[in-house]
Amino acid sequence: MSKRYAVILAAGQGTRMKSSLYKVLHPVCGKPMVQHVIDQVSNVSLSKLITVVGHGAEKVKSHVGDKSLFALQEEQLGTAHAVMQAESLLAHEKGTTIVVCGDTPLITTETIEALLKHHEETNAKATILTAHAQDPTGYGRIIRNSSASVEKIVEHKDATEQERAVKEINTGTYCFDNEKLFETLSKVSNNNVQGEYYLPDVIEILKNEGEIISAYQTSDFAETLGVNDRFALSQAEETMKKRINKKHMLNGVTIIDPSNTYISADTVIGRDTVIYPGTVIQGAVSIGENCEIGPNSEIKDCQIGHNTSIRHSVAHNSEIGQSVTIGPFAHIRPQSMIDDEVRIGNFVEIKKASFGKGSKASHLSYIGDAEVGQNVNLGCGSITVNYDGKNKFLTKIQDGAFVGCNSNLIAPVTIGEGAYVAAGSTVTDDVPGKALSIARAKQVNKENYAEKLDINKKS
Repeated sequence: MSKRYAVILAAGQGTRMKSSLYKVLHPVCGKPMVQHVIDQVSNVSLSKLITVVGHGAEKVKSHVGDKSLFALQEEQLGTAHAVMQAESLLAHEKGTTIVVCGDTPLITTETIEALLKHHEETNAKATILTAHAQDPTGYGRIIRNSSASVEKIVEHKDATEQERAVKEINTGTYCFDNEKLFETLSKVSNNNVQGEYYLPDVIEILKNEGEIISAYQTSDFAETLGVNDRFALSQAEETMKKRINKKHMLNGVTIIDPSNTYISADTVIGRDTVIYPGTVIQGAVSIGENCEIGPNSEIKDCQIGHNTSIRHSVAHNSEIGQSVTIGPFAHIRPQSMIDDEVRIGNFVEIKKASFGKGSKASHLSYIGDAEVGQNVNLGCGSITVNYDGKNKFLTKIQDGAFVGCNSNLIAPVTIGEGAYVAAGSTVTDDVPGKALSIARAKQVNKENYAEKLDINKKS
């Protein structure tokens, strides 16, 4: 097998997106379009991968990172001109180069591999990835001769009525003999209305020189979708969502309502986990086996252990252990670490806090900037008062401590191991281990005083 190279075209601004975000960075199921393309193309054992950048070059580079080399297209003068920018990195290499647009996030490794294999087996100098379109309006048509060989590509606006009836279309993805590609690029002219250099012209030049031009037709038209506006972006999102959900279901995950469940591309979910409707899973998420997530929950950048339940809740950028129960209506904010067998109940907010094994905050609490040990009980309405208007301070609640209902722990403060804080306390000083802390005013009853208040007197 000859060496393989790839050129990803990602220089366009995408004016039809009507956005300050560069087109190829628009996410599809949580991942930038260009990253989807690079991830799929990278699976075919490449010697070099080059991304051609232009608008927003530095931002594209930062997203792609070290997965690619980069070539800069300072002026956007067409697709052939874009490939030309990779000349210094590729021109003298022998082998096969695949050219893919960075705004085609639905293309798959399987199709890329099949295209490359077809190109190599036919000894073609160029191979076009084609597709069958029910409505080919706007696409370039693949015109074949009597022997079914590719004769030419005709753009829709230039096609005759007979040619417009052809439903095999050019997808904009190509394979080339690398040396022949760069030799031919120098022959492409910009003698057209737009004054640009077009990659399909390479096909025409090679054909006129008597070279073999081949075509491989993908069976999935969706893979060819180029995202140029927000409507096409929504189509890509819907198709990708279906693929992702299907993959998880075939791997043993139950998704009750796939049409109402959103899972990001890089999510890992263990078997026998159940995802309920209205769940949104974003970013780098790992969910263990036998979990229940949802309904109506949002999980982002979290690692979640086996046998954990999260209902009607939000969790971001946190580590959640095994056999944990969260919700309903809990909020796990970033940098929280929740150990095994913890209970975080309804209307509890956790922020930058750690919970040891077996601890509980079952209702109506805020635990922020805190270290909670093992087997701690935080009663209803427990608050760590972590902010003085300028600085955040740490609360430590050690193993086995019990904090009664409606207690305020004014940080910085430590509740010792096995200590007990009486309900209604406002604790400002450390509580020693095994001590009882009562930090509230003594109750005073004033006999018959209510009569003086005239609360119930009718006017």
